[in-house]
Amino acid sequence: MTEFQPSDWLDKFRMSRETFFHLCDKLRPRLARQDTSFRLALPVEKRVAVALWRLASNIEYRTISTLFGVGKSTVCRCVRDMCHAIVALLSSTYLRPPSEQELEDSAQVFLSSCGFPHCVAAIATLHTAIITPTNNASDYANPAGWLSVLSQVAVSGRGHFWDVCASFPGGTDPTDILQNSSLWVTASEGGLSPVPAPTFMGKPQRYVLLGETCYPLQSWLLKAYPEETGRRSSHAALTEPQRLFNQRLNRALRVSEEALLKLRARWQCLSKRNDCGLDVVPTMILACCILHNVCESHGDTFKAEWQVEVCETESPQPGHKQLLSHIMDQSNAEDVRHIFCDYFQQQNN
Repeated sequence: MTEFQPSDWLDKFRMSRETFFHLCDKLRPRLARQDTSFRLALPVEKRVAVALWRLASNIEYRTISTLFGVGKSTVCRCVRDMCHAIVALLSSTYLRPPSEQELEDSAQVFLSSCGFPHCVAAIATLHTAIITPTNNASDYANPAGWLSVLSQVAVSGRGHFWDVCASFPGGTDPTDILQNSSLWVTASEGGLSPVPAPTFMGKPQRYVLLGETCYPLQSWLLKAYPEETGRRSSHAALTEPQRLFNQRLNRALRVSEEALLKLRARWQCLSKRNDCGLDVVPTMILACCILHNVCESHGDTFKAEWQVEVCETESPQPGHKQLLSHIMDQSNAEDVRHIFCDYFQQQNN
């Protein structure tokens, strides 16, 4: 590592040299070990290097063991310890509810880059492939048929993760995850909007989040109008304002799609089948999301070739059908969505 060039740090650890040592300093309170009379403790820097190499490449413990001259059990312990340390020590800084200034900043980014106003985050799902669990394996089969752990993420306009809810079996309905998450409680109570509510279209209106069609329509969570699918469809043909709304919403949802793609490309333990136990995978997912935020906050370079590699090799992320979401649609939510339709129609005219 003493001979590494800047590109070597990025390729091996997915972060700059400066960010690497910043991370080591932050994790030192949990990762530092004392020498014993039998052996010298691994330095914190080596423990972090071993773990990052695994998260970035997802290669076998045996290979990393040979590279670093440590035992396989040590590699496993380094990965587990670092992921737990990241979640324990860095969540309060890099994975926390946004401040009012961050909400306003995110709304400005969604408006300027996506053309969608008064929106602060997009909600999306992430499937992480796993080995066959010893219990209830059928619960982990996702809509595409492979086994996974399902996570829910909320992504800001700048592509940072604000909220991550991990560890659900791949066959879980995303609506169930959302309903049982702290994000649902916070957003329902107006926690993702300033008080008093900012003005939109001449009236006080709380900021909104955007989601896929599998989520329930809420006054704070907007999704696309259902498209007409075939002659026997129960959905009426969309009006011009509704089609325009769907176009703008789908463009804004790319923010979460691109953030998740960068996450999986940077930390390929999430894009390839993860052979860790189910007791470790959720913590690993949280740790990778926090590391993503650390790298993005520090302005570390993201190489396009990582993204190309993931797109060529990984299984496509499964889509989710609308199961229970329409039953849970909020009665006044349609009025909110209509206000946004009016806005886009005015902009179009």
